[in-house]
Amino acid sequence: MTHDGRDDRPAPDATPSSEPEGIFGAMDRRTTLGWLGAGLAALAATLVGVPVVGFLFAPLLQKTPEVWRAVGHRDQFRIGETTEVTFQDPSPLPWAGQAAKRGAWLRRQDESRFIAFSINCAHLGCPVRWMPQAELFMCPCHGGVYYADGRVAAGPPPRGLVRYDVRLRGDQVEIRTGPIPIT
Repeated sequence: MTHDGRDDRPAPDATPSSEPEGIFGAMDRRTTLGWLGAGLAALAATLVGVPVVGFLFAPLLQKTPEVWRAVGHRDQFRIGETTEVTFQDPSPLPWAGQAAKRGAWLRRQDESRFIAFSINCAHLGCPVRWMPQAELFMCPCHGGVYYADGRVAAGPPPRGLVRYDVRLRGDQVEIRTGPIPIT
């Protein structure tokens, strides 16, 4: 540097770089490969993420069908008794196995009237048991108790047992099934 503040050094050579221009213009090779890698990573994440998100949200978008399922012949149920019945889930998954079977409590009221309750407690979905001596449904998980008509007798359940629609078709008793009634 000179005493008057000017720089005497020769100006840098203004010759162009020996590296070729990248695909995005005057970027160097490292920047171009960085952008290319980020783009490929975003594409891979999208290809993996879309099916995963679809799998997670598909149950929210699909409506479970309501189907009438036969649970037995009218004569196999005694008047005044509550019996556990099983039936096929309305939309079972191919790999569900035993989990595709669902249960309900069926009570025969008279010659032609039946009522059916969900087997799941209205509190958190635990399976309730019928206690014939006490004529109560009891939940073993948190102490929920229901009367024979499904109303809450004691414990934490916020409401009574969910009822299924029941009909007689010929001599077959049928229950209209749908999604598992927990909420």
